[in-house]
Amino acid sequence: MKRLLRSAHLVVVMVALAAFVTGCPKRPGTTAASAPPPSGAGSRAGMAGTVPAATGAPSQGAAGAVPHPSEFVASADLKDAHFDFDKYDIRPEDARILDADAAWLKSQPNDLVLIEGHCDERGTNEYNLALGERRARAAMNYLVGQGVQARRITLISYGKERPACTAHDESCWALNRRAHLLVKAR
Repeated sequence: MKRLLRSAHLVVVMVALAAFVTGCPKRPGTTAASAPPPSGAGSRAGMAGTVPAATGAPSQGAAGAVPHPSEFVASADLKDAHFDFDKYDIRPEDARILDADAAWLKSQPNDLVLIEGHCDERGTNEYNLALGERRARAAMNYLVGQGVQARRITLISYGKERPACTAHDESCWALNRRAHLLVKAR
């Protein structure tokens, strides 16, 4: 009997120790992090340098080495697609913008493309990172539908971490809800 109690006591201690070591379940980790400031201007002809750093791991349309986001630069030939509040559908006026972007990208077949997904300041970090990813993916799917090769495209979401405008009104928020395209020459 004494031996049975000792064994039961040992089992209880082991279970308690295992629970302590593994901890209680918490909400899943996210890829959200505070984004560092932009790294400065690029100097290639026809390109301005708003170069971001990643808040999470970028995803690429196809397997292979993924360039770091800081290797991409803005081009005056590429325009942002904007989105309605809490949406990631391509609007007709932005479809025309993406058509022009696709035509330019097809004329530059060696350039890689980074599509950044952005949101306005409303909503949680986690929600906006997911929405930014859906916006970037919607822009990518549209460009692929227009003939841009998916293997050239990398996606990243910054959520609300990199606003284009910092005022707290609808006209500013509308500028922040965007898919921003950057390029990198190969």
